[in-house]
Amino acid sequence: MISKKKNKDNNDNLNVLPLKDLIYFPYMVAPIIVGREDSITAIETALLQEDPIILVSQKDALKEDIKASDLYRVGVKGRILQLIKLPNGLIKALIEGVSRVKVIRYSKGQKYLTAKIEELQDEIKMNDHLEAKRRQLLSLFKSYIKMNENIPEEILFTLEHLDDIDKLSDFIAAYLDVDVKIKQSILQEWRIERRINRILSILKKENRVLSLKGELDVKVRDKMLQSQRQMYLQEQLRIIQEELGEEDQFSDEISSLKKKINTAKMSQEANDKAFEELERLKKIPPMSPEFNVIRTYLDWLTGVPWSKRTNDEKDIKKAARILDEDHYGLVKPKKRILEYIAVLQRVQKMQGPILCLVGPPGVGKTSLGKSIARVMGRKFIRMSLGGVNDEAEIRGHRRTYVGSLPGKIVQGMKKAGTVNPLFLLDEIDKLGNDYRGDPASALLEALDPEQNSTFMDHFLEVEYDLSGVMFILTANNIYDIPDPLRDRMEIIELPGYLDYEKEKIARSYLIPKQISVNGLEEDEIDINETAINEIILNYTLEAGVRSLEREISKICRQAIMEISTSSRKKRVHVNKKDVKKYLGEPKYPLSKFGNGKEVGVATGLAWTSFGGDILRVEINLLPGKDKITLTGKLGEVMQESAMIAIAYVRSKYKKYHINRDFNYKHEIHIHLPEGAVPKDGPSAGVTLTTALISALLKIKYPGKIAMTGEITLRGRILPVGGLNEKLLAAKRYGMKTVMVPDGNRADIRELDKELIDGLEIIFIKDYSQIYDIIFGKKKSA
Repeated sequence: MISKKKNKDNNDNLNVLPLKDLIYFPYMVAPIIVGREDSITAIETALLQEDPIILVSQKDALKEDIKASDLYRVGVKGRILQLIKLPNGLIKALIEGVSRVKVIRYSKGQKYLTAKIEELQDEIKMNDHLEAKRRQLLSLFKSYIKMNENIPEEILFTLEHLDDIDKLSDFIAAYLDVDVKIKQSILQEWRIERRINRILSILKKENRVLSLKGELDVKVRDKMLQSQRQMYLQEQLRIIQEELGEEDQFSDEISSLKKKINTAKMSQEANDKAFEELERLKKIPPMSPEFNVIRTYLDWLTGVPWSKRTNDEKDIKKAARILDEDHYGLVKPKKRILEYIAVLQRVQKMQGPILCLVGPPGVGKTSLGKSIARVMGRKFIRMSLGGVNDEAEIRGHRRTYVGSLPGKIVQGMKKAGTVNPLFLLDEIDKLGNDYRGDPASALLEALDPEQNSTFMDHFLEVEYDLSGVMFILTANNIYDIPDPLRDRMEIIELPGYLDYEKEKIARSYLIPKQISVNGLEEDEIDINETAINEIILNYTLEAGVRSLEREISKICRQAIMEISTSSRKKRVHVNKKDVKKYLGEPKYPLSKFGNGKEVGVATGLAWTSFGGDILRVEINLLPGKDKITLTGKLGEVMQESAMIAIAYVRSKYKKYHINRDFNYKHEIHIHLPEGAVPKDGPSAGVTLTTALISALLKIKYPGKIAMTGEITLRGRILPVGGLNEKLLAAKRYGMKTVMVPDGNRADIRELDKELIDGLEIIFIKDYSQIYDIIFGKKKSA
């Protein structure tokens, strides 16, 4: 039962003292520092009037301007025992908690809050059940005191004299090292049994946590004592051995390191650094973690090559023969390597070139790097940069980090063992960057011939000479390489292979390789020329030869199956008709777009990272008004090209005999098939314009003409890139005529004659030339 005691004289309009991060309990006596002006006024007024003060906690301890809604509704009525004014203007108040109170109403005075309260107290009748709870409470709290270093053990004496279970519960609650909100929940619990159950639950949880903490502390302390004991004994042993004049067990290790330093032929800076670290190592106990850090550092410093080099091969004819043995075609990169060897014949030492081989996948960029290393007689190190987004991968980690190591470049140099290896940095265009740094920026120093003689790795902390290294980089897309890096490279483009080149590569390289890999003998399989061409035309769509090699491997495996399961069959012959049997239906039939002779279509040429392809544009004019629909997953630049094409046609409506207001009478739908494939770039401008004029004039587009070029609003045709791949696609799909920008004349002259043979190349300066060729002499269909 709860009884209510109301005292009109004492419980109306009592001054309120808000508390920050503090819960006051009944029977608690503690000093409070009061600093806010309204709180100082409230407590001084209460003392002058000999009134009690109401102690209530704030919900938000950071709030200064307190309102009634910022305070809890349950607090403690306190008696002011003493006030002391401090020199800094604050007041130190000693207050005794008298009883729990519930605030019925807060009122705002001139400077502080007052409250009307009621005192609530449970009527306690002791019985065996409550006595058992009391004893359990005492036991758990005593354990809590022993495990909690923040509570003085002297309060155990006070506990022995607290027989009143109400006072005991509030006394224990006041000393609990828990959150203010938990303490407030205890204060708000009026019924004694519920309050005790709440405190018991908290004590059990805290004792479990403190017990685990104690166990961890013991383990940590034991490990520290063991480590200190080992260091102490080790130091004693070292001193005893010194007194006896005996060498300790680590002297051989120190001597070995000293010998490595003397024979490494390092730079003066590195040599001084090595001896400095060696002197530090002598003074550090071997069991110290710092000992292993310095030892690892010296191993790396003496392990990387400082003077050992391989002799470069200077026989140009031999180098040319090896390059031709390993790779078919690739004239430009081969020529550049032979030029380098020719210069070496005249100059004994020169800075290693930094070449970047750019081309689609499968054209032999990585394998060419290996061949160049073989030709030069240099060690070959390959480092893949795809997905690398941490600067430390290039420059290494500083020695302050646990488990730190040099960067990939220094690690590669140690693996090579010479100062002039060939370093292949693969997939340079796929470098990433994030909060850990920019690897591309870290590569700038290594790839700059003017700076890489003083390359600084964070782990080594001394300058390292990379000027003798020949760096070769590979990339699929030159535009994805950061500009500062691209400026330091000599770009060599590796175009896709022509069909006849693929056929020669297959016969000379791929088929012998797959025969050997799959365990066949040369006389057990014969893949003739017609079969190879069938695979190239209908089963692969690539600039390189990787898919071609996979298809050949598949035929070889099935040939083994046939020979193994037939006692009569000793040799497998594969011709054009047999390809379908081994590889299934054609994957890339050349007739995917029909003959192209339709109204509202045009054939363009596209460059992709996997080579060239034809680009079909389809335009339909639908009933509607002033609406343009673009489909086919077009990029922003290609969408702008479509807008330019429409604007250009509108501006030339008289010249091309087109209705001036065609866009107000039709809804124009522009679509590029293969809608799941992203398409972008400005080179489809002339194709879009041609398809639109074809739709408006209702004239069929010729089937064997392809075009490429960027169009301006004035109709001028601007040059484009990727002509090698585009013309290769045109030839592959049977185009007879290709229209290219006049600005690409120089690029066409540099192309292989075999690529241009069979194609009529028409150079275009203005779109009117295209119109005359395709639509000029034709009438509406």
